Amino acid sequence: MKARKLAVLLLLCIFCVTSVPAQDEAEILKPAWPVPQYVEQLLEVATGELGIAEKPDGTTKYGEWANNPAAQWCAEYLCWSVDRTDILFGTGLLEHIYPLYGASNTGLNWFLREGRYVARTGFVTGWGSQWFRGVDAGMETNAYIPQPGDWVFFSYTPSGDTTHVAMVEYATRGAQGATNVHVLEGNNPDKVQRAVYALNDWRILGYGTVHDVADIVLRMGNESAKVTKLQSNLAVLGLLSAGDITGMYSQRTSDAVKSFQMQENMAVTGIANRQTQLRLEENVAKWLREHNEPWVVDNAY
Repeated sequence: MKARKLAVLLLLCIFCVTSVPAQDEAEILKPAWPVPQYVEQLLEVATGELGIAEKPDGTTKYGEWANNPAAQWCAEYLCWSVDRTDILFGTGLLEHIYPLYGASNTGLNWFLREGRYVARTGFVTGWGSQWFRGVDAGMETNAYIPQPGDWVFFSYTPSGDTTHVAMVEYATRGAQGATNVHVLEGNNPDKVQRAVYALNDWRILGYGTVHDVADIVLRMGNESAKVTKLQSNLAVLGLLSAGDITGMYSQRTSDAVKSFQMQENMAVTGIANRQTQLRLEENVAKWLREHNEPWVVDNAY
């Protein structure tokens, strides 16, 4: 998944001071959302691999599992851990809660489509700004504290492509107020290990999250569970047909958004920004309170 092992090793040397912040942690931060049992099980499996290293020829059991023995295996380690959790505990996490992948950007884009990605800066190229769900204010840089089980995506290159991924164990806040993210990671450089990154580390692109914590600006061409939710809300108000609920932001979706914006005396752009989505959710909630059609009770039994 990384470009070249030598280049990564060089970067690690260059940034070793910022990779592991000063250990002045005063407390482990309590997760803002409940930690699901499957996350506890996954972390148990993943920590059980600590110390597992590459073989002398550079191959790993994680690469072998992914049918690519010599893979740059940070993603393969995480995906293997998810698969192993499914086997041991009967969960169904792989390709549902977590992706199955090994290529750059694929994992981040998977979480985007699932509607569970938070950018460190609160802005996603090709999409727009983000905000915490239900909050009428944009998300500030470094505002999201990653939760246990989240995946952290890194970029070490000017292109911004993902070059590394790790899984969050917990976050801490030091006596001086600095927040650090404690992760499990493989292939950094040659074994499974724990690492610590500052919350504001510039190499962190964002997080694939366990919980659906943030919404995002939606526009033409976007494909996501968030688009499906938007289309469903437009359909409730009669602005879009049920057949147009596809998860893909189409011209019909844009036209429906424009119609809603006109009705609400908003700027007519066809782009579902924060104000549009929040106003739409308010109107849908009001409509559902005033109409009982979806709640018809069948007394036949």
